[in-house]
Amino acid sequence: MRGSPASGEAPRGRGAPPRADVDPARDAALHLDAAEAQFIARLVARDEGAFNELVVMYERRVFALVYRMLGRRDEAEDLSQEVFVQVFKAIDHFRGESKLSTWIYRIAVNLCKNRTKYLSRRHAGAQDDIDAMAERVPLSAAKGVSVGDVSRPDELVEGMQLEAVVKHAIGQLDPEFREALILRDVEDMSYEEIASITGLPDGTVKSRIHRARGQLRALVEKVMGEKVRGGK
Repeated sequence: MRGSPASGEAPRGRGAPPRADVDPARDAALHLDAAEAQFIARLVARDEGAFNELVVMYERRVFALVYRMLGRRDEAEDLSQEVFVQVFKAIDHFRGESKLSTWIYRIAVNLCKNRTKYLSRRHAGAQDDIDAMAERVPLSAAKGVSVGDVSRPDELVEGMQLEAVVKHAIGQLDPEFREALILRDVEDMSYEEIASITGLPDGTVKSRIHRARGQLRALVEKVMGEKVRGGK
């Protein structure tokens, strides 16, 4: 009969059942991708409002990351501003191969690496005010490393004392291990995100995190052991 649907073809028009392959999660992801693409287009067009929004969205987390990497407030404040200057200069080169946030953190980490090398050459790389970090970026506010992640050799030791020891110990880690530990256990990033930020293979990322945790545990236990023995 002319006009009849072909055999096995689903009827169209009103009342047609929804497609079985519709995935709400995928649709939401596509919506977010489209929104980010529009936002990036505004940045590329040098929309001042978009850059103001970008700073508002990322300034606190960028500062926290840089502060933990460098351990010095004065350096972190200067370098955090430099991160956004570099984002402004390089946004035309962003190709969308990663999330915008991942790209921003990659810029921050690379600037930190360069700054750490510069400070070490000037013999100024010591973590001069690492204990002051508790006021601005306490580890207890992070999702990863915290006082509960390191075995306590003595239950009488106060949590805040241990947290200060942990933060100081992080500052003593080798730079490449400190970077991996902070991104994973403090910033709570996935292995895939860390690999994208650092440009390292997944296996290297996991190895560095494992070794960083071992170094951190040894440093903390050494300090806490001295504290316990000294109190007896």
